[in-house]
Amino acid sequence: MVNIILAAQSAQGGSGMSMIIMMVLIFAIMWFFMIRPQQKKQKEIQNFQNSLQEGTQVITGGGIYGTVKSIDLAKKTVEVKIARDVVITVDLSYVFKDTANTPLQQR
Repeated sequence: MVNIILAAQSAQGGSGMSMIIMMVLIFAIMWFFMIRPQQKKQKEIQNFQNSLQEGTQVITGGGIYGTVKSIDLAKKTVEVKIARDVVITVDLSYVFKDTANTPLQQR
């Protein structure tokens, strides 16, 4: 019984380095498939919000579709026209690209 335990311990002696390599490999795979795409998506959204112009079709964080009427960079707000004579003010960080009205070729 003692011989089996000693044999198992000696077999695991070199596994410390392989465990570290395995953890680094798992982190690298997780970064490549999860973190990196999310960072790219966030950068794309930030670039869209910084390049907003009047007349751009947008969707708010609450799911309201509309057209940008004016932008106030000092307050970081956007006035969005959602219907005739109906304009709402939305925080700039809650305005996203309206992909529902974009042709499939441009998506």
